[in-house]
Amino acid sequence: MSEVIVPDGSWTFDGELLRIVPASGNAVHEIRRTLGERVIPLQAMAGVTFEPGRKGGHLRLRLRKHADPLTDVVAGGLAAPADPYRLAIPKDRTGAAQYFADEVRDALLVWQVPGGACEEYLVPPPEVPISASAGDATVSFDGERVRLEWTWMANSSKESAGPQEFPLSDVTQVEWTPLSGAGYGSLRFRIKGEGPALPPTKDLRCVSWGLQKFGGLTALVAAAVHARLSAEPVAAAAALAPAPSGDEHDAILRRLVELGELHRSGVLTEEEFAAAKQAMLRRLAE
Repeated sequence: MSEVIVPDGSWTFDGELLRIVPASGNAVHEIRRTLGERVIPLQAMAGVTFEPGRKGGHLRLRLRKHADPLTDVVAGGLAAPADPYRLAIPKDRTGAAQYFADEVRDALLVWQVPGGACEEYLVPPPEVPISASAGDATVSFDGERVRLEWTWMANSSKESAGPQEFPLSDVTQVEWTPLSGAGYGSLRFRIKGEGPALPPTKDLRCVSWGLQKFGGLTALVAAAVHARLSAEPVAAAAALAPAPSGDEHDAILRRLVELGELHRSGVLTEEEFAAAKQAMLRRLAE
């Protein structure tokens, strides 16, 4: 087992799972505090690197595409203090961090973990209900509906329109953009049948911020919605998959367990879970 414990938190790797525990206290960014402990399976990892710096450096975990909804939706936009997959390393722990990175790299080689995209999420999304306040709105998501309530910073067009609420079934895409230069950071929901998006400050489906560097917890709301939007293909794929051979029965049983975990974490609704479960049980009986 390899372990790195520093003031920023701890990472522990047992050869199969990487356990990430952020430090407590207000010095830790609220995204990391809200997510809490993260357990990352080896199959979700693309690698761990130690990035040296003037005051020590960072351990940085790289995940495979489609392994984690948060990583997908922020697309590298979280700075180091907010990124749950970076660990600040002081100078006196750089040797331990380098050894840790080597241990993960060796395990990836031994188990021949593929470098391509995952077929499904291997890291659970943020739990729902979840809400975030940033800039001109408070956004909340309960697993089925998104609601936007404007703050005193909102543009007059948003104030005039009043709070906005829409079901997940109307959302086609969620886009999270960090604050950059003179532009606004934003969390935007694309809705079926709507035309081109307005500027973030005027778009009724968009939270925008120009003062808060990271946009509070908006990235977690984005990840929760994005994961649910990706859940329907999961259930559909289970129903359409070809009949298994005898050697595939163990894999189907493991998949049933995974579907149960997706359901408990809120990614799959009761109906989606039931449909996918029945499809997998029919394949098991064939």
